[in-house]
Amino acid sequence: MCGRYAASASPDALVEEFEVERDATDEPGAPVMKRPQEPAPGTPDFNVAPTKQVPVVLTRTPRGEEDAPAERQLRLLSWGLVPPWAKDLTMGNRMINARSGTLFEKRTFAGPARTRRCLVPADGWYEWQASPVARTTAGKPRKQPFFMSRVDEAPLAFAGLYEFHRLGTGGQAHDWVVSFTILTRDAEPGLDRIHDRQPVVVEPEDWAAWLDPAATEDDHVLELLSHQPEGRFQAWPVGSGVSRVATNGPELVRPVPTEQLVGVVDPVTGEVVGG
Repeated sequence: MCGRYAASASPDALVEEFEVERDATDEPGAPVMKRPQEPAPGTPDFNVAPTKQVPVVLTRTPRGEEDAPAERQLRLLSWGLVPPWAKDLTMGNRMINARSGTLFEKRTFAGPARTRRCLVPADGWYEWQASPVARTTAGKPRKQPFFMSRVDEAPLAFAGLYEFHRLGTGGQAHDWVVSFTILTRDAEPGLDRIHDRQPVVVEPEDWAAWLDPAATEDDHVLELLSHQPEGRFQAWPVGSGVSRVATNGPELVRPVPTEQLVGVVDPVTGEVVGG
């Protein structure tokens, strides 16, 4: 799964990187979080957690201009997909990820997979490795957080789906919760020593096809999801600060010195470090 990630790029940088035609980050929908978000939506966040509003790229016809061509937009969406039929916004807490292999078997994801696909910009993602040898004082496997990013240090674009959930009867942005989920797949060799799942990352040459709302065929979507070359990512252990949602800052992605590791499996060699 993918339950935490880092996203430090500014809206201006994302507009340039993703060739966005309209920056709509100043028109957010209704938030899911009940408390003020820290850091503020659209600012660098090294500990993005579910329910936060974060920048997402999508292609859509402008609101109120049904005859206009679809345009690539940058918007703030809440992480954790809330279906239109959900009785409660907390349902999104269980919808932060969607398995790419079963998209069309789930009614929650089948519709969005055909017409509401998006890209989720990120620096990288976090995952926790359960130690095969080290234990906590409670006797449970000790968990070591890792950070995964691209080897070439380029920005990531997670494959995502977005959905609308109506709150009020008006047509204003605050009458809607616009939310998203991140697609996942089986972890590739090496990363599977950290966790058995990883996010689907869309390559730049596939961005336009993935975002195209007119491409609704299931086979089109599945073909794009199959473009997942191995060897794109690197991983290193980081400090435990990321485990606390309130903790933030670039120090969260800094590597932990090898001598501080206890019972950690090296994702490259498979050897236990500090065992």
